[in-house]
Amino acid sequence: MQWKVKAEHWVTQLTDKDPMKKELSELLLNEKVAEDCFYKDLEFGTGGMRGVMGPGTNRLNMYTVRKVALGLAQYVVGQGQSAKERGVVIAYDSRHLSKEFALEMAKVIGGQGVTAFLFDELRPTPLLSFAVRNLQAFAGVMITASHNPPEYNGLKVYGEDGAQLPPEAADIIIDSIAKLGIDLVQDPANEEQLATEGLLVSIGKAVDLAYMEELQTIRLNKEVTDVSIVFSALHGTASKPMRQAFETFGFEQVEYVKEQEQPDPNFSTVKSPNPEEAQAFELAIQYGERVGADLLLATDPDADRLGVVVRDEQGQFNLLTGNQIGTVILHYLLEEKVAAGELPRNGVVLKTIVSTDIVTVMAEKYGLQTVDVLTGFKFIAEKILTYKETQAQTFLFGFEESYGYLIGDFVRDKDAVQTAVFMAEIAAVYKDRGKTIYQVLQKVYEMYGFYKELNTSITLEGKDGSEQITRIMNSFRHTPPLTVTGSRVQRIEDYLSSEMLECSTGKITTIDLPTSNVLKYYLENGAWFTIRPSGTEPKCKFYFAARGQTEKEALDTVETICDSVLKRVQTDVL
Repeated sequence: MQWKVKAEHWVTQLTDKDPMKKELSELLLNEKVAEDCFYKDLEFGTGGMRGVMGPGTNRLNMYTVRKVALGLAQYVVGQGQSAKERGVVIAYDSRHLSKEFALEMAKVIGGQGVTAFLFDELRPTPLLSFAVRNLQAFAGVMITASHNPPEYNGLKVYGEDGAQLPPEAADIIIDSIAKLGIDLVQDPANEEQLATEGLLVSIGKAVDLAYMEELQTIRLNKEVTDVSIVFSALHGTASKPMRQAFETFGFEQVEYVKEQEQPDPNFSTVKSPNPEEAQAFELAIQYGERVGADLLLATDPDADRLGVVVRDEQGQFNLLTGNQIGTVILHYLLEEKVAAGELPRNGVVLKTIVSTDIVTVMAEKYGLQTVDVLTGFKFIAEKILTYKETQAQTFLFGFEESYGYLIGDFVRDKDAVQTAVFMAEIAAVYKDRGKTIYQVLQKVYEMYGFYKELNTSITLEGKDGSEQITRIMNSFRHTPPLTVTGSRVQRIEDYLSSEMLECSTGKITTIDLPTSNVLKYYLENGAWFTIRPSGTEPKCKFYFAARGQTEKEALDTVETICDSVLKRVQTDVL
C-alpha cells in the first residue's frame, strides 16, 4: 500500500480531539518526512519493536502500541483460560510517554479479558523479567528504547520463562497484528472498571523484595566490602534498585552522581545515555577523582546494560570494553568457584558470536564448554531454559559484548543491577588482596594471549539508509573478500543461509543456529570480522577481533582489518 493512502486513512480515522491529528496535518506538509513516517510499518521482531515517536505506521505512538497490545492479548487468549488468568506483567522506563504507553498496553490487554499486572512506578528491564517468573505470569512487556536517543521509545515482549519471546510465539503475534490491517485501535477499556474486575492489578514492593532476596544467591564472598564506588543511573530506572542492592550487599562507600540520579527523558547531562561510551562517564569521573574511587559504574536507562570504569597502572580512569568486563567476571567466577569446590563439572558459558574468544580458552582450561549463540540475549536465555529442562549442563555465566551480563538465572535477560553489585564484590575482593581489576585483566591476557576487539557502526537513516544497508550486506554476501590486509579469508559463515563455506576446498556445511542476517569472516591469521544490520537502530554494525603475542600486535591487527573493511564499504558500496 502506498504511503499516502495510509497517511490519508490516519487523517480520516483520527478524531478532532486527538492532538495527533494536528501534528499529522502539519507533518504532511513535508512530503519527505511524511513518507518516512508511513512508507512501512514499524517492525515487530522476535523481541518487540523500537522507533522514533510520532504519528505514522513507522513511528511509535499510542496506536502502534495498542496494535501490539491487541495482538499480544489475542495470542494469550488463544492459549486458554489459564493463560488469561496468569496474565501479562507490564513495566516501563523513564522515557517520554513510557508510563502512558504502559497504561495503554494494560488497558487493551485487560479489555480482552487478560489480567494485566502493571508496576506502580518505573522499573528496570531485569525486574520485569524477574516479575514474570516470580508471579508465574504468562507473558510480560517492557516499555523501553534501551540506550537510544530521547526521541525513541519501544517495547519488548517476554514469554513465561522471563525471556524475550521465541520466534514461534512472536510469529503468531506478528500475524495477529497484520490481520488488524490499517484501522487504528481506538480508546481501550476503562481503567477503573478493569481494576474493579481484577483485570488491572498494581504490583511493586513485593516483587522488589523477592528480587533482592534472589540477588543474594550470586554472592561468592560476603566478608569483604571495602571498596569506593561511584554509581550513575544516567537518568534512568536504576537509582532505587541499586541503592537497595548496594545496601543489601553491605557496600557503604557509594557516591551517587546526583545530577544523573533522577529520571529524565531528555537525558540532559549526556550526549547519549549509553554506558558503552566514555562521554557518559564524564560526571562520574569527576566524582571519582574527588572521592578517590576505585570503581565507577553506570547503567543505561532501562538498566540492562552496565558500563565499568577502573583505574589503570597510572591511576587514571579507564573505560573497560564489554568484552573485558565479561572476561573479568568469568575469571573471578572460575577462580573463586574452584577455590570453594563449587565449580560444576558440566558448567557452560554462553556468549554471542560477536563476543571475545578469550572466554572460550579460559573455560577450556577448567574443563568447561563455551556455547556461541546469535546476537540477542534471548538466545542465551533460550539455552538456559534448555539446560534447566534437560539438566545436561549447568549455566555458569552468559554475556554479550554490548555490555550485557547474567550471573544468576533468576532473571532471563541481561541484568545490570546484579552485574553492578557483582563487579563491586570483585573490586573489593581484589583490593583486599592488594590487586586492582586492571592488573588482574592484564594477568589474564598474559596467561591466555592478548585478545583485542573493535566494534563500530555506520548510521544510515530513513528509507534510503535502509536500502544502503541492504547494499552493504549484498555486496559482502555475493562478492566476499578473498583477502583482507594480506591475510586470506579461510572461512565464511552466512547465518541467513545457515551455511559455512571453507574457502580453500569449497566445502559447505550447515550452521545449527536460527537464521539471521549476519556474515562472519575468519582470516588465516586468526582474526575475524562480522557484519550485520542493527535490529533496533538505523545502523550497519561491524565487529572485529584479533589475537596477538602482545597487546600492540593484537591492536594493530584489529585496527588494520577494520580500516580495510570500512574502506571497501565507503568506496565500493556507499
